[in-house]
Amino acid sequence: MRSVGVKVLKNKLSEYLRFAAAGETVLVTDRDRVIAELIPPREGRSIAVADAFLAEAVRRGWLAAPAIRGEGPPPRLPIASSQEILSELAADRADR
Repeated sequence: MRSVGVKVLKNKLSEYLRFAAAGETVLVTDRDRVIAELIPPREGRSIAVADAFLAEAVRRGWLAAPAIRGEGPPPRLPIASSQEILSELAADRADR
């Protein structure tokens, strides 16, 4: 277990993140008082963190990253034409 002050951590963040990734716990201190811990990721971490789960799946070879990145979501198809929507709106207003 290592201990590091906030100022040193700020200047050498990558180094201390590597320690945590390698399985070591790093205590972050401010004026000799522990204020945070950097810990390695747990094996059974929540699947709710979808991006981290997908990145881990690509690293382990369970999934392959897409060869071509899309330009965004696919185009949405209209549910109804504007004429149908306007006629329904007119009918609703007539009912009042």
